[in-house]
Amino acid sequence: MEMDSLWNTGLTAVIAFVVWWIKSQKEELDRVRILLNRTREEMAKEYVTKVDSSAVMGQIVAKFDRIEEKIDRLMER
Repeated sequence: MEMDSLWNTGLTAVIAFVVWWIKSQKEELDRVRILLNRTREEMAKEYVTKVDSSAVMGQIVAKFDRIEEKIDRLMER
């Protein structure tokens, strides 16, 4: 009987440790998910997408072309 009690106690301790470890891993995973979502939100606030950047660069180039044309017309006079 004493060996059975010892075996049950040891098995209970191992199972309790495994359950505690799984619970702590789940909490850590939830924490990382929250941090990842916050990072995605911050990235959207601070950084520009490639499409938006290309559109803005196109507008800037168009403005420079107009300025260049005006300078050329002034030089011709």
